[in-house]
Amino acid sequence: MFNPLDFTGKTVLVVGGSSGIGNGIARAFLGQGAEVHVWGTRANASAYATEGGSDLAGLHYAQVDVGDPEAITRHPPAFAKLDVLVLSQGIVIYKRGEFSPEGFRKVVQVNLNSLMDCALKFHGLLKAAQGTLITISSTAAFHATRGNPAYNASKAGAVGLTRTLGEAWASEGIRVNGIAPGLVDTKLTQVTTRHPERLQASLANIPAGRLGTPQDMAGVALFLASPLSAYVYGQTIPVDGGLIL
Repeated sequence: MFNPLDFTGKTVLVVGGSSGIGNGIARAFLGQGAEVHVWGTRANASAYATEGGSDLAGLHYAQVDVGDPEAITRHPPAFAKLDVLVLSQGIVIYKRGEFSPEGFRKVVQVNLNSLMDCALKFHGLLKAAQGTLITISSTAAFHATRGNPAYNASKAGAVGLTRTLGEAWASEGIRVNGIAPGLVDTKLTQVTTRHPERLQASLANIPAGRLGTPQDMAGVALFLASPLSAYVYGQTIPVDGGLIL
């Protein structure tokens, strides 16, 4: 029987797949039979061994700092074909650090510019495979985020980029879509999740009554990379427990 979520024989790259949402997505594709490669910023996979939310067993790891455009350009891929590219890289700077020119540019470089850098690097392989590109943005794209102008602008930009690449590359057989996570329990959100009062206030605004998990995002990523979404182009799907309703 045909299983549309069987990725046996497929090659997947998850940029930012070393931890958090990206790691959850990488492991989901691995569990469905794919050969999965991940990029992270540390020297090797063992450097993540003591970090919660990171499980690199069975994944092919490479160190690539996407904050450096030249690092993306010069990195030689460890695969000859690519069926699915997931762009899950992202950073945030708290304590008003994004109000400095340096902080603002740093966040935008990783959260937005590097999406295009990676998309262009692998455009040829995706076209050859008639593959899929999935961006991971944020529901922050749809509302203000106090204290984080760069994070907000970059995530809004990612939604726009997804729309535009979805239209531009559709005729080449590449489907481009995105996921906008809400409040997901990762190291990036610990400023909220590890403070009981902030966490309770946040949960009060989520109709589902709980935080999201990387696995929640992974399910939608599998859908977007599968034939089940064959007629979906350029869309960013909020996966947020109803947060922005």
